[in-house]
Amino acid sequence: MTYTTVIFDFGGVITASPFEAFNRLEEERGLPRDFVRRVNAADPDNNAWAKFERAEIDAAAFDSLFAEEARALGHELEGEAVLAVIAGAVRPAMVAALDTLKERGVTIACITNNVPGGKMGIRGAGMKRSPEAAIEVADIMARFAHVIESSKAGVRKPDPRIYEMMCEALGVEPAECIYLDDLGINCKPASQLGMHAIKVTSGDQALADLSAALKIALP
Repeated sequence: MTYTTVIFDFGGVITASPFEAFNRLEEERGLPRDFVRRVNAADPDNNAWAKFERAEIDAAAFDSLFAEEARALGHELEGEAVLAVIAGAVRPAMVAALDTLKERGVTIACITNNVPGGKMGIRGAGMKRSPEAAIEVADIMARFAHVIESSKAGVRKPDPRIYEMMCEALGVEPAECIYLDDLGINCKPASQLGMHAIKVTSGDQALADLSAALKIALP
């Protein structure tokens, strides 16, 4: 199969995984490791994260609702504290790969679950970044032929509709696409639609798998 299009998640793919920051926060607060992930996994379609990423609630409501969900699991943690740590560091090799793909005529795009007000959330492009970092993220996003943000589209991964929306916007079939995400739950619907899905566990692994699928040498 000849792939014409590569669709990227942002957080955990273009940037380092926010879960590393969550683990540091948990250690600082004396919370069980991966507690934030436990909260986020509970009722995944209707919890605080899901509602925030669909722009159904604002930041203040997220703060209190997340705290309630954390409390229900036996610990105190406000949503605001989680939002404050989730911006991951950009992976330079991945950005270089974007440029290589464009030079080789491959269409690149991005699907990101984010939160309202231009602030990218748990799976997105950044939260509470410095002005310099915000400019860096904007520069990266400008490379994509099309970007779908959950808070603007009103639908979030892993809903299959968001992948279908991207294919329609680009005028491609799913079988022409490679999709990269650091969450298996988000890779599954892409694969079921016919995309070649790559679950990202590290920057090096992602680039190696993408190079093999495209038969293009990447940084």
